[in-house]
Amino acid sequence: MATSKSALKAAKNALDAHKYGEAIEHARKVLSTDANNYHANVFLGLALDKENQNDESEKAYNLAARTKASDPLVWQGLITLYEKQGSRKLGEYHESALHLAEIYMEADDKTRCQTVVDKYVDFARRCGSQAQYRHALEILLPSSTIYDYLEGRILRPAYTYIKIADMVENEEKELLNKEIGQRRTMLGAKLDQVTSEVKRELAQKSQLEDLYRCIIDWTDDDESRRHYEEKLLEHAYDTLGVLPAHEKAGKRDQVLALAEGIVILKHPFALAWRILLEWKDVEQIGQLDVGILREFIQLFPEDGLSKVLHGYLGSEISPFPKDPGGAATGNSTEESQNTLPEPTIEERLLQMIEGLEDCESSILAKRIMGEYYLYLEEYGSAADIARKAQTQLSFLTALAGLPFQDTADAVDIILGTALVQYQAPRHHPEARKLFEHIMKRKPTNISALIGVGFILEEEEEYQDAIDFLTRALERTSDVKIRAENAWCKSLVGDVDAGLSELEACLLSMQDKDPQTKSLRAQTLYRVGMCIWTQDSSRSARKSRQGAYAHFLASIQADMGFAPSYTILGIYYSDYARDKNRARKCFQKAFELSASEIEAAERLTRSFAKSGEWDLVEAVAQRVVDSGKVRPAPGSKKKGYSWPFAALGVVQLNNQEYAKSIVSFQSALRSSPRDYHSWVGLGESYHNSGRYVAATKALEHAQKLEGDPESGDIGQEWFTEYMLANVQRELGGFDEAVSRYEHILTARQEIGVSLALLQTLVEGAWRNIELGFFGRAADGAGRSITVAHNIAAKRTNVFNLWKAVGDACSIYSWVGDSAAKAPIDHLRLLLDNDKDSRFYDALANIDKIDEHSVEKLWLDTSASQAPDLWIVAAILAQKRAVACSNDDLHARAVAWYNLGWTEYRAHVGGLDQVEQDYKKGSMKYLKACVQCFKRAIELEAGNAEFWNALGIVTTEMNPRVSQHSFVRSLYLNEKNARVWTNLGTLYLIQADFQLAHEAFTRAQSTDPDYAHAWLGQGILAQCLGEVKEAQSLFTHAFEIADSSSFLAKGQYVLSMFDLVMASLSAARDTGNLVQPLLASHQLCRQGSTDLAFQHLLALFAERVGDSEIAVTELSALCSKLEVKYESSESPLTLVHFAQAKGDLARAHLAVGDFSAAAENAETALDLSADESMENTARNRLRLSGHLTAGLAYFYQNSMDQAIEMFRCALQETQGDPDIVCLLAQVLWAKGHQQEQDVAREQLFDCVERCPGHFGAITMLGAIALIDEDTDTLGAVKFDLTSLQTREDLGPNQKLKVAQLLTAIAQVDSEQSSSEMSQATAAVMLAPSQPHGWLKLGNLTENSFPAEMGLLAARRAVPPAGRLEAESLCNAFTKTGRLSDSQRAIVTAPWSVLGWQNLKELMTDT
Repeated sequence: MATSKSALKAAKNALDAHKYGEAIEHARKVLSTDANNYHANVFLGLALDKENQNDESEKAYNLAARTKASDPLVWQGLITLYEKQGSRKLGEYHESALHLAEIYMEADDKTRCQTVVDKYVDFARRCGSQAQYRHALEILLPSSTIYDYLEGRILRPAYTYIKIADMVENEEKELLNKEIGQRRTMLGAKLDQVTSEVKRELAQKSQLEDLYRCIIDWTDDDESRRHYEEKLLEHAYDTLGVLPAHEKAGKRDQVLALAEGIVILKHPFALAWRILLEWKDVEQIGQLDVGILREFIQLFPEDGLSKVLHGYLGSEISPFPKDPGGAATGNSTEESQNTLPEPTIEERLLQMIEGLEDCESSILAKRIMGEYYLYLEEYGSAADIARKAQTQLSFLTALAGLPFQDTADAVDIILGTALVQYQAPRHHPEARKLFEHIMKRKPTNISALIGVGFILEEEEEYQDAIDFLTRALERTSDVKIRAENAWCKSLVGDVDAGLSELEACLLSMQDKDPQTKSLRAQTLYRVGMCIWTQDSSRSARKSRQGAYAHFLASIQADMGFAPSYTILGIYYSDYARDKNRARKCFQKAFELSASEIEAAERLTRSFAKSGEWDLVEAVAQRVVDSGKVRPAPGSKKKGYSWPFAALGVVQLNNQEYAKSIVSFQSALRSSPRDYHSWVGLGESYHNSGRYVAATKALEHAQKLEGDPESGDIGQEWFTEYMLANVQRELGGFDEAVSRYEHILTARQEIGVSLALLQTLVEGAWRNIELGFFGRAADGAGRSITVAHNIAAKRTNVFNLWKAVGDACSIYSWVGDSAAKAPIDHLRLLLDNDKDSRFYDALANIDKIDEHSVEKLWLDTSASQAPDLWIVAAILAQKRAVACSNDDLHARAVAWYNLGWTEYRAHVGGLDQVEQDYKKGSMKYLKACVQCFKRAIELEAGNAEFWNALGIVTTEMNPRVSQHSFVRSLYLNEKNARVWTNLGTLYLIQADFQLAHEAFTRAQSTDPDYAHAWLGQGILAQCLGEVKEAQSLFTHAFEIADSSSFLAKGQYVLSMFDLVMASLSAARDTGNLVQPLLASHQLCRQGSTDLAFQHLLALFAERVGDSEIAVTELSALCSKLEVKYESSESPLTLVHFAQAKGDLARAHLAVGDFSAAAENAETALDLSADESMENTARNRLRLSGHLTAGLAYFYQNSMDQAIEMFRCALQETQGDPDIVCLLAQVLWAKGHQQEQDVAREQLFDCVERCPGHFGAITMLGAIALIDEDTDTLGAVKFDLTSLQTREDLGPNQKLKVAQLLTAIAQVDSEQSSSEMSQATAAVMLAPSQPHGWLKLGNLTENSFPAEMGLLAARRAVPPAGRLEAESLCNAFTKTGRLSDSQRAIVTAPWSVLGWQNLKELMTDT
C-alpha cells in the first residue's frame, strides 16, 4: 500500500514537472497491482494525453470513469482530450459534457453546469458538421436531463427548435437535389417519377413535422406559431402528394385538420383555405358555406379565386343571398351604404376571366366559370373549362386519394351540357356517354335526363326524347323543358298537342324578363312552325295572319333569334316572291348563327349564280366550321354534303387542288351518290396529276348517270369529257380521241372540239418522239380537218390557230410522210375570214404576210415540200397572235410559239445559212429574236422565254445569250434543258471547263435528258477522248426520243467511226443495225445533210442489203451532181467521187456488173487529180480498181480484170489480199502461163507475208488440183498452224479443216489420216463446230454431230461469227427430221437443208 501511494505521489510530481514519461511509468506501476485505481488511471490518461497517445489516454479515462463516475476530474480530462481531436470525437464529447453537467447539477453548481453546456455547444458549432451541431443543440431541449435545472439560463426551446428545423430543412433540401441528380441519370429514369420516389423516401424519414409541432407548442410568439403552422401544413400537404394511395388516409385527415384549424382562426394562409374549399365534395355549389366564401374574398381580395367568387356571388345564377354588409365586395359598412352601380354582365365576366387566369389550378373556379358560361350560352368556352377541370380533378384525386364523385359529376354535367349545344351534333356521342355514366349512379339527375333528351331530339329520335324529358319534368317544372317536350311532340307528329302545350308555355313567360326573351322567341317560332305544318297550302302559308305573324313576333321578342329569319327568308322567297327581302333574311340568319344550314345553302346558291365565289367560300367554310354538317358517329341522321362540295368548287377554281380533293371527299362521305361531287373529285385529281385516281372517280361518276338520287341532270357528257382529258394526260391519245368524237356525235361543244384538236396534235408529236412518222402525219392531217370544222363555226380562238401551227410544224418533221396532207383544208383554213391585219406581225422582217397565203398554192406539188409547211405554220401562229389580244398570258405564249416556228424556218434552211449572217438573208432568225423579246416584255418571269432568247442569240450575240440563260436559271435552276443550252454556248466559245460544269449540272438535274449527254460526248470528242465520246453518244441515242436529229446524227457518226476503226466491230451485226435504222430515220425526216444518206448506204452495204445501198447511193449521186453543177466546190466533187465508188461496189453486190464497172471507172477518173487528200484518194482508187476488176472478171473480161488488179497491186504496193484476188483471176483464165504466174504470185505473197490465210489456202487448193505432193507437204504444215490461230473465225477454220481432210485423202501413205485430222481439229478447237462436223462425217456415232450442232449454235451472232449456211449444215448432220426442218428455216436458200429433208422423208 505504501508503495502504491509513493508511486502515485511520484506520478503527480512528474506531471507537475512535465515529465510525462516518468508519470506514465509510475501510474502503470500502480495499475499493475491495482487495475481499478482511480487516481492512477487519471494520471495515466493525463500523461498519455500530453504524449498525444489519444486512444490509450481515452481508455485510461474510461477506466477511471467506471471506477468513480461522480468525480468531475475524469470527465474534465475526457472533454479536454476530445476538444483536442476536433470533430472526430464530438459524439463522445456530447456524452462526457452531459455527464459533467449532471455532476455539477447534483452539486448544485449552475454556473459550472452552464459553462460546460455552453462550451460544448459552441465547440460543436465551430468544429462540427450541421448534423453534429444539431445533435449538440438537443442538449438544450426540454427532453434533456439538465433542461429543468438550467431553464432560464439557456436558450428558450422555441429558438432551439427553430435552429434545428432550419438545419434539417437545409439538409433535406440538399439530399433531395443530390438524390434526384444521381437517379435521373439511370437508364429509363423519368424526372417526375424519380422526384416522387425521392420525396417519398425523405418524407418517411423526415423529422420536420415533429420539429414544427414542437415550435408551435413552445413558442410564445403568435406570428411565429402561425408561420410554423403554415410550414407544417405545407409539409404535410407535400407528403400527402407523394405517398401511395393506401397510406394517404391518415395524412389526409391530418392535412384537413390543420387546414380547418387555420380557417377557424381566420388566418390568411391561402393553401388552407383552398384545401377547405377545393376538397369539399358537393353536388351543387350552393351547398358550400357562403360565410367561408365571403371570408376568403375578404382575406384574399387579389387572389384569382376571390375574383371569380366575387363575380359569381353577385351574378344572376348565384344560389346565395346578396350580402347586405358588403362583405362580398370587401367594403366596410359605411362604404356599402353609398349606392354603387351594379356591374354589367360584361364587367363581371371580365373580372371572373381575370381571376381564372390567376388560379389555373382551382377546380372550384373552373366549375363556377363553366356554369356561368352555360348561362351566357358560351358553350365552347364552357366545354374548354370543363375539360381543364376534369384534368385538374384527376390530379386532385391522385393527390388526396379521394374520388370527389359529386364534384366529378358536376363537372361532367357542365361538359355534357356544353357539348350538346357546341358544334352540335359533333360531340353528341361524348356528351351522351357522360350523361349515361352519371345516370348509372343517379338515375333521377335532372341535368343528365335533359341532356339525353336534347341529344335524342337532335338525332330526330323524338319519341325517346319525349320519354327522357317527361322523366325530367317529374322533378322540375322548368318552362324551358316543358316547351322542349311540347316541340318534340309536334315533331313526332302530334302537332295539335304540341301547339297547345307551346301556347301554354308562352303564358308562363314574361314579356319583359330578359332571362326568358330568347326562350320566348324560340317558343313563338315553334308555335309558328306548328301552324306552318298544320296547313301546308300555299294560301295558308302566304297569309300574314298565321305562321308569318308568329315569326315576326319571335323576332320582336329577340332580334338575335336566327331560325325566325331563316323561315321568313323561305316565306319571302317561295311565297311572297320578294327575293331581296329573302336574301336579307338569309344573310341575317346566317350572321346570327352558322347553324342555319338552310339559310346558308340558299345564300350559297345565290352567290354562286352571281359569280361571287369569295362569298360562297366564306359561307361554306363557316358552315363546315360550325360542326353541323357532319352527323355524330353512330347517328342515324344524314349529314350535309353541299358545304364541302361548294368549297371544292371554289378551291378548284382557285387551283387549290389538294384542298379541293379533301373537300369533295368529305362531301362524298355524307352523300356517296352525289354525281357532281364525284365529277369534281375526278377533275381535282386530274388537275393535280393523279390520273389513275381521277379515272376511278370519273368511272364511278359514270355509274351514277341516270340515277335520280345522283343529281346529274343531263350532264353525262362532262364525265366522258373528263375521262378523255385523263386519258390524254396518261398518253392514251387514241382512246381520248375516240371519247371526244363520241361526245361530239351527241352534242357540238366548242371546248370538246378544241380538246380533240389539241389531243390529235399532241398524239402526233408523241408519234414523232417514238419514230412513227406516218402516224404523226396522219394525226396532223386529222387535226387540220378538225380545225377546218371548228373554223367554220368560230375562228377567233387562240388554241385553234396554235394547234394548226403545230400541225403544220409536224409536217416539217415527217419528211416524205407529208404527201397525204389535207392541203385543201389547210388552204380553206388560212383563207377563212382572212384579214390583212392577221398576218401583219413581223411581216416587215420575215416577209410573210397575207400574200404569202396565195403564193403557197401556186405549186400543186408543194404539199411535199417542208418549206410550205413551215410558212403555213408561221401564218397560223400569226393568226394565234392576232386572236390573243384580250389575254396577256395567251399573247405572250403566242409570241413564244411564233418565235419557235420562225426559228424552225431558220434552221430548216429557209435562211441562207451558208452565208455570213451579217451579209446574207437571216430574216427568220431576226424575226424569232423579236418574237421572244416581245414574249419576255409581256411575261418577264417566264424561264422558258429567256431560254428561247438565249438559244436564238447564241451565234448573233453570245453575251446576250449567256445573260438569257443565266436569267432563265435564276427563275428555274432545275431546268436541265437550260443548263445544256448554257453548256453548248460555252462549248461554242471553247470554254471547255465551264461547258463540262454546265453539262454535269444538267445531267444531275435530269439524268434522262439526252442532249446533256450529247454535250458531254461532243466535249469529250473535242478533248480527244474518242471512246468516251462514243459511249456518251450511244447512251444519248438510247434515251432520246425519235425527234432528236442531233442524237441520231452523232450516234450514227460515232458508230461509223467505230466500225471503220475496228474490224471486229465491223463484223458484229449488232453494231450495224441500230445505226442503219437511225440513219434511215434521219433521211426520212428530211435531213438536208447528204452525209447521212451516204452513211445509210454504207451501213446497208455492211449488213448485206445492197439494193437499198444502190437506191440511196444513186439518189445521192444525183443530188451531189446537181450541187456540184451549182457550186463547183472541190469538196462536193470529192464527195461525188466517193459516192460513185461506193455505188460501184453496191452494183457489184447486186450483180449489175456493167454498172459496177462503169461507176468504178467514173470514180477512178474523178480521183485521178492528185490534189485530193492522199489517204482518201488511195482508198477510193483501190476500191475502184478492185470493183472494176471483179466486175470485168464476172463479165469474163479477164484481160481488163487483170489490168485492174495489177493497178490495184501498184496502188497498194503488193497487198496480199490483192495478190490473192489477182491469182484467182489468173487461174480462172485457164492458160498455163497465167496459172504459173498465179503460183509465183502466191509463193511470193507467202514469202512476204507468212501466215496469210488467203494465200496459204489458195496454194493448198492449187496443190490439190495439181497433185503437187511437195507443195502439199509445205502447205499442210502451214494449214496445221492456222488451226491454232485465235484471229480466224469459225468459217475460216472450217475451210482449213476441209483442206486438211482433202489433203489427207490424197495422202495414201496414212490409212487413218482423215480421222486424225478430224480429231486433231476437235482437240485444237473443241468449242468450234468444224472439227466435230468433220468427225461426224467419218463415223456413224451420233455424238460428234450433236456436239457439232451445240458448238454451231453457240458460234452464231452475237456470240460468234458463224454464218447461217454453216449452222444449216450442222442441223443436217444429226439425222433428225425436226433438225432438218430447222436447217431449212435457218437458211432457206441453201440446198443442203432441202436435200437432207428429202433423204429423211424418203427413208421414212
